[in-house]
Amino acid sequence: ADGARGLLAMRQAGARTIAQDEETCVVFGMPREAIELGAAEKVLPIEAIGIEALRMAGEPKEGIGSRGAA
Repeated sequence: ADGARGLLAMRQAGARTIAQDEETCVVFGMPREAIELGAAEKVLPIEAIGIEALRMAGEPKEGIGSRGAA
């Protein structure tokens, strides 16, 4: 539960978050907590998480890291 709450705090602060789906997870307890709390922006199979993390890293979230005109 602590990890899920930490992930939720990160998401609320603007971080991009991913949880592993139940179908590909050996022990689903921690991802389930995060999903139920609304901490996971995306829920994906393990084989898709790396690709999605790279995509998210190259795509700024609206309002995060944007700079106004100088």
